[in-house]
Amino acid sequence: MNIWLLVLIKSAVLLLVVITIFAYAMLFERKVLGWMQLRPGPNRVGPWGLLQPAVDAVKMILKEDLTPNTADTFIYRLAPFISLITAFSVYAIIPFSEPRPGDVWAIGDVNAGILFLLAITSIGVYGVSLGGWASGSKYPLLGSVRATAQMISYELSMSMSLIGVLILAGTTSLAGIVNAQTRLWFVVPQIIGFLIYIITAVAETNRAPFDLVEADAELVGGFNTEYSGLRFGLFFIAEYINMLTVSCIATLLFLGGWNPFFGLSAVPGIVWFLIKVAFFMFLYIWLRATLPRFRYDRLMAFGWKVLLPIATLNLIGTAVVVAIWG
Repeated sequence: MNIWLLVLIKSAVLLLVVITIFAYAMLFERKVLGWMQLRPGPNRVGPWGLLQPAVDAVKMILKEDLTPNTADTFIYRLAPFISLITAFSVYAIIPFSEPRPGDVWAIGDVNAGILFLLAITSIGVYGVSLGGWASGSKYPLLGSVRATAQMISYELSMSMSLIGVLILAGTTSLAGIVNAQTRLWFVVPQIIGFLIYIITAVAETNRAPFDLVEADAELVGGFNTEYSGLRFGLFFIAEYINMLTVSCIATLLFLGGWNPFFGLSAVPGIVWFLIKVAFFMFLYIWLRATLPRFRYDRLMAFGWKVLLPIATLNLIGTAVVVAIWG
């Protein structure tokens, strides 16, 4: 089969799978939040509310798409697509399993995979910042400035937490990092890096308790205040896809990827991978239901004065240990 046709088929199948997971992750979040807050959650559309995502999609598509008179029309309309395309692009190289040695379930197996991931995910902030700026309104502009400052501040600590893993694995290939965890998952020697990664991942995806860019009590709706209809929905989809992406990265770099628990190799690796990703997604929802929103000045102080020094010390300590003991 032609290589380009094969890549096209893989991309189409993966896109369908990711969109389906997004739709039901959203429903799962609403259900779990309902249980935690002692209310039913969505249960009217279809059996157990399972058709709710389809109805939400139809509602979003049919809503009127408004553009403010003060907006920069081209950038305003382009920004949601920047967020969405960058969110989907990372799945081109994420491996989901390795049924046989050297045979990775991924569209492309890149030997500098983690570097590619960091490069693509860092572009996502442009969609948020340009969308807020192009709206021509003060609340979206303030929200986009917050988003930019928050993402840059926490990206440094996140990168340092990942470099420790790269030092231990001795490779930047995602499949190679997973294979390096066959005996011991990196969450054990890099527990500090793992905790820093969890915190920064929540901040990078603008989720509670770090959802300051959409703080409705201060900024109405933040960077997407002026958006409506399908363009608002594209930002929403990108946010959930980004949650799924950081969950996949945590699974690959810290939780052993598709390596099984306690040597239970009878279960396929893809199942273990999905279980670990689902655990990380549940953690997101749990945090949202449990913790109140941070104050913005405390969020920034925490990132620069606490997380960054700890991440730096953790990286230096890891490098020294590997240099001495190999």
